Amino acid sequence: MMQLQGKGKIAYIAVLSTLALIFSYVESLIPLNAFVPGIKLGLANIVSILALYMFGPIYAYIIVIIRTIIAGFLFGNMFSIVYSISGGLLSVFVMVFLKKIDKFSIIGVSIAGGVFHNIGQLIVAMFAVNQLKLYYYGPVLIISGIIMGITIGMLSLVIVKRVETYVRL
Repeated sequence: MMQLQGKGKIAYIAVLSTLALIFSYVESLIPLNAFVPGIKLGLANIVSILALYMFGPIYAYIIVIIRTIIAGFLFGNMFSIVYSISGGLLSVFVMVFLKKIDKFSIIGVSIAGGVFHNIGQLIVAMFAVNQLKLYYYGPVLIISGIIMGITIGMLSLVIVKRVETYVRL
């Protein structure tokens, strides 16, 4: 894990938050919701994983919060901010925990992140619409979280290795 000093921290947070925001925008252009409502690729999670593995947990949390709030105002609404931030923070919390116990690969951490992002959003949705029956949608969201988590984890693994090789901080 790389240690950043002073203004370097702000610059990396800004660059990574912007990259995550761009991924969120690109993801909003891909109509996966047409097939199954609520399903997304999770491209911005690549940035969260990169931040977690390269710079540490606090960077991952900060980037998720910044990206979620800005993306919500630009591409969504207050409800999308609440859903995204709940899923994003739960996802990062679980990924930080699994990385810390050091028993899972980056792909395993990503899978857990994808699954728990969906679980966090499902819990908020159940309370928001006061319908506990939404838990029936859980298996679909868990399966999509696993599939997307594998994909994002494999991409993240390649990116983290490349960044570690070519970027000297």
